[in-house]
Amino acid sequence: MTILPACFRIRPAIRGDISFLERCAHEAYEQYVKAIGRKPAPMVFDFKARLDRSNIDVFEDETGPFGYMVWKTGRDHIFLESIAILPGRQGEGCARRAISHLEVLARSEELAAIELYTNEKMTGNLTLYPHLGFHETNRVREDGFNRVYFRKVIEVQN
Repeated sequence: MTILPACFRIRPAIRGDISFLERCAHEAYEQYVKAIGRKPAPMVFDFKARLDRSNIDVFEDETGPFGYMVWKTGRDHIFLESIAILPGRQGEGCARRAISHLEVLARSEELAAIELYTNEKMTGNLTLYPHLGFHETNRVREDGFNRVYFRKVIEVQN
């Protein structure tokens, strides 16, 4: 049995969330700047523009927002472009809950999988995603980053 974190809701981001999204990205990804040699892509996102072309969901509870995910629907899958949790909330199972949320969305749209990538220097993610049911599909150098792609096949529920 999987124990999910304390109750929190996942809601669509609004324009008023942009400063939180920027702060959350900075705080969540800052730890990787030295290892990668530059800011990870989510730290330089233009969240205002992303709201117009991607789905951004905010994670919040009674204390306020503490994380987000950026995703979009592909031809046969959901692509999770970024997920960030404030450092004080990391390790609570929020990523698992976010992936479960995307699985429900994928099933409702009859999509076959969830796909994502991470930087090869984000070594914790290289073990986290397989633990969440993803398998590695590719390693490439893109936009100056060494990325590791993952895919999770969505099981059809009867």
